[in-house]
Amino acid sequence: MDSTRPNAAATASPSTVPAHCVITATPWGDIAKRLESTAELLEQATAGLASSSDSNVTRSAPTCTLTVIIPVFNERETLPVVLQRTEEVMPADAELIIVDDGSTDGTCQWLQQLPASPRRKVICRRRNHGKGSAVRLGIRHSQGDVVAIQDADLEYDPFDLLDVIKPIAENRADVVYGSRYLRQSDDPSVLHRFGNWLLTALSNRLTGLKLTDMETCHKAFRGDLIRSIPLRECRFGFEPEITAKIAARKQRVLEVPTGYECRGYDEGKKIGWRDGIAALACMWRYRPR
Repeated sequence: MDSTRPNAAATASPSTVPAHCVITATPWGDIAKRLESTAELLEQATAGLASSSDSNVTRSAPTCTLTVIIPVFNERETLPVVLQRTEEVMPADAELIIVDDGSTDGTCQWLQQLPASPRRKVICRRRNHGKGSAVRLGIRHSQGDVVAIQDADLEYDPFDLLDVIKPIAENRADVVYGSRYLRQSDDPSVLHRFGNWLLTALSNRLTGLKLTDMETCHKAFRGDLIRSIPLRECRFGFEPEITAKIAARKQRVLEVPTGYECRGYDEGKKIGWRDGIAALACMWRYRPR
């Protein structure tokens, strides 16, 4: 990962953040500049909703223009860093929806002890249903004009999510994928890289898109669009399903680079070869016809 990124753990409590949970430092001026730019674009994108062309009819501006969904399963060690980092870099009025998907490591208990915040919504489930199901639940609760997804495992820096959100705020895209392969990737596994390439290539063949990273976590959507799409997949099949359904609707899809710091299965990585087989089935099931 780029060595110029900020240290999100620097001000976090030592009792809640392990020493290995670190994101390296970025100049604060760069953070402020990108944050201000994103906030201005989001404000401009929704300014037209404040009033109609009829002077006798007015509409209330939306209570929030951006929703970030953070699905969580057994991420007690890394979630404090990711949540602090997300709150640090996102616009002040962004809605954060954290969906704990039946964690057994104390994640839900930690979330429930957080001070109340008007921008944060915490949903805790009793049983694990899968990442796709957690994201779907977050989408149903979302209100933002832009809805973005951020994992809780430190593989993706929330700072990079600003670049994924920006093209939608500028009305240059309806959907944006943050590709790990448009810049130098930190994934040391040849097998993992090949698997991602193969799944993306097959998805492109069936959908007509020209993606380099269909399986990326960093995705952003127009809020009205993503809330209008019926989704079914509960696990990692969410990625090929949403990609196929977006393609079928002929939406404007864009890719931008995003950073990536791979973690191993000993660090809690959950996706496996069975999910790859399931992804192939999902591609065929949801292919545009």
